[in-house]
This record gives sequence, C-alpha cells and structure tokens, in this order.
Amino acid sequence: MIHFEWPWIFFAAPLPLLLRLFLPPANAVREAALRVPSLKAFALDTGAQPDKSMQRRWLLLPALLAWLMLVCAAARPMWLGDPVELPVSGRDLMLAVDISGSMQIEDMELRGKQVSRLVANKEVAGNFIERRVGDRIGLILFGSQAYVQTPLTFDRKTVQSLLQDAAIGLAGEQTAIGDAIGLAVKRLLENPQGNKVLVLLTDGASNAGEVQPLKAAELAAKEGLTIYTIGIGADEMVVNSFFGSQRVNPSADLDEKTLSAIAKATGGKYFRARDGKQLNQIYAMLDELQPVAQDKQTFRPQHALFYWPLGAAMLMAGLLAGLLMLPVARRR
Repeated sequence: MIHFEWPWIFFAAPLPLLLRLFLPPANAVREAALRVPSLKAFALDTGAQPDKSMQRRWLLLPALLAWLMLVCAAARPMWLGDPVELPVSGRDLMLAVDISGSMQIEDMELRGKQVSRLVANKEVAGNFIERRVGDRIGLILFGSQAYVQTPLTFDRKTVQSLLQDAAIGLAGEQTAIGDAIGLAVKRLLENPQGNKVLVLLTDGASNAGEVQPLKAAELAAKEGLTIYTIGIGADEMVVNSFFGSQRVNPSADLDEKTLSAIAKATGGKYFRARDGKQLNQIYAMLDELQPVAQDKQTFRPQHALFYWPLGAAMLMAGLLAGLLMLPVARRR
C-alpha cells in the first residue's frame, strides 16, 4: 500500500487558489508607445485575433498539475511492503545429531510405522526447529568425527532442510560424543552474549574422537553452556534369524550413565526416547524448559516513491515553459 510520511503537506494544495482570491492582481505591464500621424506605412493584420484569456486558461492546466505533483512529492509517498518478522533476541541453540551406523536401526514407531532412529528424529526435530522463533539455531552432525552442518542462524528453513539431507555414515560409523560437545562449545563461544543451549541426541556410547565426553562437559559448564542429552532407541525388538524370531535389546550399547552425567554437569537434563511419541514429548518438554521469546517484532519494508511525482512536476514545468515561449518564437 502507499503511505505518505508527511500527509499534512496536502493542506498546501489550495494555496495558489487562496493567493488568487485574496491578493490584489498584478498591474498590467504597459508597453512603450510610438505616436505616428498615419498607419498607412504599417502593415496591419486584419485577421481574427486569438482569445488571450482562453490561452491563459489552457496554460493553467499544466501549472496546476505541476503544483499538485510537487505537493505530492513533498508529502514523501512510500510504498509499504508486507510485514516481515524480525528475529528477536532469543538464545543460541545447537542441535548435535548422531548419524553413526546404528542410527539406521528401525526400532522407532512413528504414526504406526516402524522407522529408523534417524528418520524419527528428522521429523520430530524438524518440528522443534520450526517452533524456535527468535533463536539462532545451528546443526552439528557426528559419527566418528563431528562437523558443523549449519552455523548459528535465524534461518530455520535452511537448518530443517540440511537436517533432512543428513545421511547415515557421512561422518563415519562410530560415535564421537566428546568431539561433538567440544565443537558446539567452540561455535557457541563465538557469540559471548546470550543464553547457550546444546541438544545432543545419540543412540550409543562414545567410542571415537579425541575428547572424552565428561571432559568436554566440564568445559561446557565453565563456559555457561547448558546441555540436554537424549538417548534414542527401543528397549526391545523382534529380529528374524536362522534360529527363528528372537527378542533383543537394540539399545544395549546406549551409555545412559554418561549422558546423564553430561547433562547434570551443565545444568541440563537427560531424556530417554524409546519411540516416536516419547521423542515428540521430549522436544515439547525442551520447549517448556527453554521457552521461546514471546515479544515478536515486525517491520514493513519501505520504498521511496517521491521521484515519480517530482519527475512529473518537472515534466509539466517544462511543458509550461515551452508553451510560454511559443508566441515569442513565432514573432521572431
């Protein structure tokens, strides 16, 4: 929509009319006269003379349009775009997601279907990311190594997209929990201000990497980083083998003791997700423990439009000047 920054300037639009009504007319300019005894020596044009009053009325039209366009330009017309939501001052939140080989085990139930642990986390964590309006979110993927898939950003759609692109084995088949925590601490310390949170999801024990998980947790605690850990995987599943169907514990390698110690050392909390429903509840609890900032701010992009009426006024002024000079050019 079009918006005028100074709409009160439109009160000046009738100013020329008021001047015409209340000021006395200018004295007519008398040209120099030459007295001669006879007009025979002069060639007289006896044709019909144009109506000068009519000519003046036609000249008023471009002058009036030029004045109105000048008033419109002075009112500063602006084009207001659609409201855009501004990122508010929330927190820095990193997601560290395990993509080791064991994350492909299909022991998670999601909407009545058996899916892999990674697929379940992609859907539930994607919804969690969508709700984190105002937070800067980053994504770390880890297996045998840890790497930053997405640096801290307000662009939640990009984080979601790159999470969905994560694949098993891209970072190796083992699990380097300590390296993932250390990398998160390094990234979060780049911005010393604000609340810093790490959500770490894994299904195993740390068996790779250069940094021990508890040492990394101590460093995180010193730097004020809160870590919430999530252990994912069912306690029981049926597998078919040469000897028939057997019930096994697919989460036998899950190191819950270490994950709980990491969370406790940093003031966080450890959660256990045995199916998609529990995983969804855990992310909902994280929303309660780390609520989203409520004060949303929006702005409407503005684009100046004053140069359009100003250009039209200059065009009308040029046309008026040309019409005024036309009789002079004819006499020459």
